[in-house]
Amino acid sequence: MSSRIEQLIDEIEEFIDSCKYQPLSNTKIIVNKEEIDELLRELRMKTPDEIKRYQKIISNKEAILNDAREKAEALINEATIHTNELINEHEIMQQAYAQANEVVTLATKQAQEILDNATIEANSMKASAIQYTDEILGNLEGFITSAIDNSTSNYNNLVGSLNSCNEIIQANRSELYPSVDVDTDHSDTGTTDAGSDLDLI
Repeated sequence: MSSRIEQLIDEIEEFIDSCKYQPLSNTKIIVNKEEIDELLRELRMKTPDEIKRYQKIISNKEAILNDAREKAEALINEATIHTNELINEHEIMQQAYAQANEVVTLATKQAQEILDNATIEANSMKASAIQYTDEILGNLEGFITSAIDNSTSNYNNLVGSLNSCNEIIQANRSELYPSVDVDTDHSDTGTTDAGSDLDLI
C-alpha cells in the first residue's frame, strides 16, 4: 500500500499534466496557484511524519536484521538439535533393535538347548524305566515259574502220597474182610458159626 506522500506526488504530477501550456510555448504551463499550494502544503505536512517513519525504520534496520538473524539462527539451531535428536533416536532404536534381536536369538538358542536336554533326559528316563520294569517283570516271571514248578512238584508228591495212603487203606480193608464162602459153611452145619462172626467183628 502506497504512502500518502506517494499519493500526493502522483496527484501533483496529474495536476501538472492537466495544466495548459502558455501561448507559443511547449515548456511553460499555466498553473492554478491555490490548487498547487494546497497540494504542496499537504505534502509538507505529511513529509516529516513519513520521513520520521522511514528514518526510524532505517535506524532500526540493524536491530530488525539482528533480531531476524537471531531468530533465524535460533530456528536453525533448534532444527539442528531436533535433527540430531532424531538421528540419535534412530541410532538408539537401531541399537535397541539389534540388542532385542540378539536377546531373542540367545533366548531361542537357550530354549532349544533346554528342550533338547529335556528330550534326551526324558528318553533316558524312559529307557531306564522300561529296563527297570522289564527286570521287575522278569523277576516276577521267574518267581511265578518257580512257584508253578514247586507247586507242580508238591502236587505230584501229594498225589503220590494220597495214592500210597489209598493203597494202604484198601489193603487194610481187604484184611478186614478176608475172602470166605459163608453160604457153603451154613449149608454144611445148618447153623451160624458164632465164632466166625465174632472174629469178623
